[in-house]
Parts: sequence; structure tokens; C-alpha cells
Amino acid sequence: MGAGHDHGHAHGGPGATATSAYRGRLRVALAITLGIVAVQIVGGVLADSLALVADSAHMATDALGLAMALLAIHFANRPPSERATFGYARAEILAALANCVLLLGAGGYVVYESVQRFLTPAQTEGRLALLFGVIGLVANLVSLALLMRGQKESLNVRGAFLEVAADALGSVTVIVSAVVIMLTGWQAADPIASLVIALMIVPRTLKLLRETLDVLLEAAPKGVDMAEVRAHILATDGVEDVHDLHAWTITSGMPVLSAHVVVSSEALSAIGHEKMLHELQNCLGDHFDVEHCTFQLEPGGHAQHEAHLCH
Repeated sequence: MGAGHDHGHAHGGPGATATSAYRGRLRVALAITLGIVAVQIVGGVLADSLALVADSAHMATDALGLAMALLAIHFANRPPSERATFGYARAEILAALANCVLLLGAGGYVVYESVQRFLTPAQTEGRLALLFGVIGLVANLVSLALLMRGQKESLNVRGAFLEVAADALGSVTVIVSAVVIMLTGWQAADPIASLVIALMIVPRTLKLLRETLDVLLEAAPKGVDMAEVRAHILATDGVEDVHDLHAWTITSGMPVLSAHVVVSSEALSAIGHEKMLHELQNCLGDHFDVEHCTFQLEPGGHAQHEAHLCH
């Protein structure tokens, strides 16, 4: 007596993931980032500034992260198959996870180089460091403006946005250290600025990592209270119980839910399966932003015949 029903916003498959709309902006941000990397490497060598070199290394990992984000969109747009029934939408989440690893690696590299610079001081040319720091900041602000909206809708874009945001803060730090060196001649400002850049990278990366792991571990979508979902289902006329209730996220903008709903025989006879399914969908659709809902309607006692693997 089971019945499945699928509803949700028409995405037309995984090709309409939340990140897809921002492909063009990601490409522009990638081009800008690659340009800044080249400029800052030259500037770091000319000015003998570790802060500039560290920032360029960080931005190089960001460029790789942006490239992976674009590659993930390409795979996410591939249609589902008999083997990959949800398509390749999870590629975006894997790209976000890879970005986290790159960011943490970049932070560790900057810390190491900063310590080495304290042990072996160098003479940094403040004016040149200031010039290249300003160039980097302006370019990063343009990229941030391009990705601002998308980072609210996609973990993949958010990873790219956080990388560019860390770059912008890194450029500010380079500028401050350059000004200090110009005004006071205190060369320690350069490795200290590098350490500050590393400290700005880590907290944001850990936050993104936690959100990414929530998706991979199939935790309930953010903002979906499962106790409240259960209460809404049970409040539907004719529903006696609900079990095997699960909600998870395939990728950013694609939450799904499934449940086995026990319905009284009288209710099924009176209104029928189709109307009951529509009532359940309307109940959740009015209160929760869940992309796809699948319900199995069952008569009382049916759950006793199922393998109780999870509830």
C-alpha cells in the first residue's frame, strides 16, 4: 500500500544547482585573481616583502579553488544516470571541501614562512609593497562585488567568496605593514602582517568546512527543524504516525526529504492517496524550504514488517 510522491521547485535536474547562475562571475573572478598573483609575485620579489609573497601564494591557491569551483559546476550540470541517480551535483560540495584543504594549507605555509622571516630578517621596500598591496586590494574588491550575492546561495561560491575576502584582508594587511615600515623602519611589521593573514584564513575556513561536512554527512538542511517537520506531518488530518523521516542536502539549493507516513484506513478511503499526498506536500511546502519530498503512505501496522535499520 506504499505510495511515493515527488514535489519541489522545478530544477530540471542537477544542471540547475544554485552555483550555475554564477559561472560567468566565477570566471571573471578567476581571471582577476590570476592577474593579481602575477603582479604580487613580481612585487614581492622587487620589494623583498614576505607579506606580498605570502599573499600571492594564498591567492594562487584561491585561483586553483576558483578553477575547481568552475570544474564542479561543469560536472554538476551533467544529467542523472542509472548509476548516478542524483547526477553529479555533489561535485560542488567536494570542490568546497577541497578549497578548505587548500586554504588550511596556505595558512600553514604563511605561518612557517613568517617564523623563518623572524629568524632571518630581511629589508622590505615599503613603497613598493604599498603600491602592489593597493593594486591587490582594488582587484579583490571587484571580485568580492561579483560573488557577494552568490555566496548566500551556494557553498561552492561561498568557498570562493571567502577566499577572495581573505585575499582582500591580506592586501589591507600588506598595506598597513608597508606604511609602518615606511614611517618607522620597523621591518618586523612584514612577518607580523603575514601571521595576521594566516589568522584571518583559518576561522572562516573552519566554518566553511563544518558546513561542507554537514552536507556530506547528510545532516538536516540548515533552517529545517526536524521536530517541527514531524509535528506538521502529524497534524495532517488522517495521519496516525510518521517514521523513517529523513532530510538532507544533495548540494547547495537542493534539499530533499523522505518519510513513511501511517494513515488511517478511513482517511485513505475518504480522500484517496493522491489528495493525501497533496495535503502532505502543501503542509511542508508552506512552512519549509525543502526541494524534493517523497512520501510512502502506509496503513497502521505496516511498519512492523519493515527492516528497522533507521528511524
